Amino acid sequence: MSDAPELHKDIDAPTGVETTGHEWDGLKELNNPAPRWWLIVWMLTIVWAIGYWVVYPSWPTLSGHTKGIAGWTQYDKLKREQAEITQRQSGWLGKFHKASFAEIKQDPVLFEFARAGGEVVFKENCAACHGAGGEGRRGYPNLNDDDWLFGGTAEDIYNTINVGSHSTHPNTHAVAMPAFGAVMGREGMLTPAQIDDVATYVSYLRQPVASAAFTRGQAVFQQNCVSCHGEGGIGNRQMGAPRLNDAIWLYGGDKATLVQTITKGRAGVMPSWQSRMSDDSRRQVAIYVHSLGGGE
Repeated sequence: MSDAPELHKDIDAPTGVETTGHEWDGLKELNNPAPRWWLIVWMLTIVWAIGYWVVYPSWPTLSGHTKGIAGWTQYDKLKREQAEITQRQSGWLGKFHKASFAEIKQDPVLFEFARAGGEVVFKENCAACHGAGGEGRRGYPNLNDDDWLFGGTAEDIYNTINVGSHSTHPNTHAVAMPAFGAVMGREGMLTPAQIDDVATYVSYLRQPVASAAFTRGQAVFQQNCVSCHGEGGIGNRQMGAPRLNDAIWLYGGDKATLVQTITKGRAGVMPSWQSRMSDDSRRQVAIYVHSLGGGE
């Protein structure tokens, strides 16, 4: 006879299933086998994993990794996808290249193609100055409003992109506001008192006030400023002179900034993009900027 103690199986009374011997607070774990469907799925995943290791690159090696019998790489996949995109894009670019701005606007699909392409080019080349959404900042125009120095049609915007402002392009927009005050030892065209008066006049153009400074400033404005900025400060696009009777200011509309602008003058600079990007890209940017909300 064997001296080994007899092993007694613990059977769960309600189910008649043997337990594993684990018990928590009176709850016993039944020794049920895993479901057959679960075992089948588990074995299939093992087979699938082995097949994947054979077909695709997977295991690291001293020289890199296993290549797999399919020879698949993410770089080849990227090249194929880029080739498909380029092929589709070339068809739309052909249509876009031949269409005028008016024809593009009348074709919703072609317009959206141009606008989407222009947005990409804008963010890569123009957002640094004009902001990601064309909102601008001090010294850099807001492209979302309807205040345009040189015109806000798609054609006007395209021309400005081409020639720039105070750029090296032979046809650049070259309008600048002169300095009316004494600068670097040069005698000013206006005295400090006259500059202060005309700054007062301009700051109250939207809501004229009855004051001696406003009246004096109006007289100075008529003699020195109206030829560019127009009667009542309505602006002049032929001259590139901004409106002064609205709330849109490139450098600031408070009196201190106006005094500085009148005294020292302003001459904003925008480079010519004609030699920096393709004609199609420039036209796409013009369409995108025109679509921001302020285009005419």
